[in-house]
Amino acid sequence: MERKLSDEYEEIVCESVCAIVEGCRCPVLMKTGDEWQMAEILSVKDHETRRYFYVHFLEFNKRLDEWVEEGRLDQNKVYFPKKVQASRPSSPVAGDVAPPMPIVSTPAAANLKKKNKKRPIEEVNDEGDSMPGTPAPPGPRTTGSLLAHSNDDVVTRMKNIEMIELGRHRIKPWYFAPYPQELVSLPCIYICEFCLKYRKSRKCLARHLLKCKLRHPPGNEIYRKATISVFEIDGRKNKLYAQNLCLLAKLFLDHKTLYYDTDPFLFYVMTHLDNRGFHLVGYFSKEKESSEDYNVACILTLPPYQRQGYGKLLIEFSYELSKFEGKLGSPEKPLSDLGLLSYRSFWSQSILNILFTTKPTEVNERPSITINDICEQTSMKKDDVISTLQTLGVISYYKGGFVIVLTKEMIRNYEKASQSVKIDPTFLHWTPKG
Repeated sequence: MERKLSDEYEEIVCESVCAIVEGCRCPVLMKTGDEWQMAEILSVKDHETRRYFYVHFLEFNKRLDEWVEEGRLDQNKVYFPKKVQASRPSSPVAGDVAPPMPIVSTPAAANLKKKNKKRPIEEVNDEGDSMPGTPAPPGPRTTGSLLAHSNDDVVTRMKNIEMIELGRHRIKPWYFAPYPQELVSLPCIYICEFCLKYRKSRKCLARHLLKCKLRHPPGNEIYRKATISVFEIDGRKNKLYAQNLCLLAKLFLDHKTLYYDTDPFLFYVMTHLDNRGFHLVGYFSKEKESSEDYNVACILTLPPYQRQGYGKLLIEFSYELSKFEGKLGSPEKPLSDLGLLSYRSFWSQSILNILFTTKPTEVNERPSITINDICEQTSMKKDDVISTLQTLGVISYYKGGFVIVLTKEMIRNYEKASQSVKIDPTFLHWTPKG
């Protein structure tokens, strides 16, 4: 492990672990136990007779951040910041909640001049009933119910929830989410998998389930084939469900900041059906009116269902809606690291499917196709098509023109991908609004 630190840090001999403070950087043994990586100390706490450090591994995603004991720190290579700002707020403990702050970072936001009033998410009291929360500071609405952000504050850099229970799954959150203060200090938050209301104990959840009549998301079921269904949910008509869905998603999306005004959005929730009901697999949100023709504002597959093809199904479904609308679509940027991988894989498979199935127009001629042809058949935007072709490396210059060269490896990958489950548009019952 070698990492060159900036001039803002200097290496100082550390005689005691007590000298290590927030802002320091040092090698930390990763959870696997076989690799040391440079990490930044975000917080320090003492529990009984032990000292713990909340660390962020500099070369890794924040979902790997964790509390570690002093034995996992390399005290022989501690780097201290040269200048410590006196105004830096004190470190939060896990459980502190910061008020949600919208951050305008997308190009479309610059064109919006009207300020909309924030709508706070409903919280729970001791009995589990809903009550209004504290309104967030006013600000301009940008293009997502979960907004892109670029700046971390001290509180939101740290995970604040230990565990959630959703249906049959216990899931360890990846990132900070502003659940009510009285819940974040608990060992587990219990969430109804059908209405997404949250409770402080399994007993409270059991009492809620006796009254909860939902066995599927609210809204209209617009797609069902075998055990997979998709429900369309209006963020204005089903506000509480949409807000709780965004709150749940924030636990697993770090590149977005939670925003509570769900009125301008439609939510497409994918579920898996069994004899107990329709179980939440993932979702994507979409603006009712997008000036940039985005077909996805935010997208998430829940961790228990990841690496099973559901992410690509959600992406495929968003493009099927674009085809029904007769538009070219693209997801809002930035995408998360996992989201980008899923989109690149889907784009590659979609384009290769077009290339492998294109037939020549005349006998003894090679098949030909244009970028616009690919866009029309896939509903992908031109920039996404071009970047995917470049990533695939299939375009070559030959005898004064551009040709597409497909390798045997691409053929094998295409044949393998062709066997996966796909959205069948004949089972989609949906009419574009407006």
